[in-house]
Amino acid sequence: MDYIAIGILLAIAAYAVVIYNGLVKARQMVREAWSGIDVQLKRRADLIPNLLETVKGYASHEKDTLAEVTEMRTRAQGVPAGDVAGRAVAEGMLSQALGKLFAVAEAYPDLKANENFRDLQQSLDKMETEIQMARRYYNGAARDLNVKVESFPSNLVANTFKFEQADYFEIENDADRAVPEVDFGN
Repeated sequence: MDYIAIGILLAIAAYAVVIYNGLVKARQMVREAWSGIDVQLKRRADLIPNLLETVKGYASHEKDTLAEVTEMRTRAQGVPAGDVAGRAVAEGMLSQALGKLFAVAEAYPDLKANENFRDLQQSLDKMETEIQMARRYYNGAARDLNVKVESFPSNLVANTFKFEQADYFEIENDADRAVPEVDFGN
């Protein structure tokens, strides 16, 4: 009888180790996915000064719009690491400001015809697509971790070792969900 009880305890302990390792893997996937989003957002933020300089040459009297884009970029970069919800809000506001910038650019045919501006538009469009893909990957990894943290029996191990649910990278405002239109046609 003692061997059976020891065997059952060992099986339970082994199962707990498997669950723990699954939780660790899921948490690492979330961290990796967030890193991917962070890289794409940094690439977009690095592109914005070049875009602003190009627009300034043609639309220098649109200072309010240019200042708003600069402010939203600074605000997005100032969100503390790990604040997924705060970063989502800040990036949504930046996307809105970029949308306004491109709407202003619509009024300047010479700007729209500028090769540098078109290249920057295409780069930004590609980056927006990559950000969306990174966000979907992150949210999938967050979902997987959250399911493990909430599901029985893995929730017992998760609570014991203080695993927490991951926030989703969501944009709250429907207007913020709109990707800035960067294609003016040729």
